[in-house]
Amino acid sequence: MTRQRLTLSSRPTGTAPLDNDLPSVVAARALSSAEREVIDAASTALLDERRRLTDEELTELVSLDHAASSSLAALAHQVRLTWCGPGVEVEGIISAKTGGCPEDCHFCSQSSKFESPVKATPFLDRDELLRAAHETKLLGASEFCIVLAVRGPDDRTMDRLCELVPLLHEETGLNIAVSAGILTNEQARRLAESGVHRYNHNVETSRSYFPSVVTTHSYDDRLATCELVRAHGMELCCGVLLGMGESEAQRLELLLDLRRLQPEEVPLNFLNPRPGTPLADRKTVTPLEAIRWIALFRLALPTAILRYAGGREVTLRELQAMGMTSGINALIVGNYLTTLGRSPREDLQMLVDLEMPITTLSAAI
Repeated sequence: MTRQRLTLSSRPTGTAPLDNDLPSVVAARALSSAEREVIDAASTALLDERRRLTDEELTELVSLDHAASSSLAALAHQVRLTWCGPGVEVEGIISAKTGGCPEDCHFCSQSSKFESPVKATPFLDRDELLRAAHETKLLGASEFCIVLAVRGPDDRTMDRLCELVPLLHEETGLNIAVSAGILTNEQARRLAESGVHRYNHNVETSRSYFPSVVTTHSYDDRLATCELVRAHGMELCCGVLLGMGESEAQRLELLLDLRRLQPEEVPLNFLNPRPGTPLADRKTVTPLEAIRWIALFRLALPTAILRYAGGREVTLRELQAMGMTSGINALIVGNYLTTLGRSPREDLQMLVDLEMPITTLSAAI
């Protein structure tokens, strides 16, 4: 039977069609034969043939009606177990240098361009970082990420990072990750030599939507840093932020770019609108839409460490456990950079309830 070609909507995602601002509700219905065929074909490719989806196959999955979300989630969970196993990696992050960033990322309360409640603070001292790393270790985490609100590191910041990374690893045994913005080739080399395990540099959104979100640097600037990270042997952590007004077609564009970039880890963030930023009034993604896109990211990136990151608490609310059975296999626990997460105890209990062991992950081969 020839598969019916499904149309990909260009409507911005996360927008509610109802006048009363209540979340839109997707009516439950059985899948059509064409929809079932698309999902069955993806299952055959990923589970039986053990191969990645083609761009066309992924496009057809993204084009499915939202009524297919539960079927996508079920398949994504099986793909996660088959390609990556049942383990979940736990990470803690710390904002080592907060606020005062010269960039104009429209979602970020740390930008100096906006009237945000977040004010600039200096680089945390050595003892504060050590204490935070030890606390992270006690949670069962294997990864600790030092995050700085900068365009890129200056010489003094580089010296501090190259001193701190081996110290924190030696003192705690944790893998140390760094997120410090745009790098030069020499900076990437120094960080790799200091022992940085993963470098985080998010692309955030698609190339076509990027200028609507950031104007002080380009999408290509971000890709160049990602390529330097890989060239110098660090694992690449390259995340996204959904819900900034991008269309479904642009989310697909983002997924296709990520597939070409091949990051070991993909943090999945959902917009938590921050006061004072240009996106302060944007509606959050609905819970079921978030589940759908978690599943699609797993189906597109079967080997990746797909990490729950910022915004999941306000977006998914009581459905956070459902995200763990829709493709997620890693967590940031505790607080984020300028927003509060839920307590580590709640996340760790969720993993116990789901019988998902905490482990250290590297992208599956």
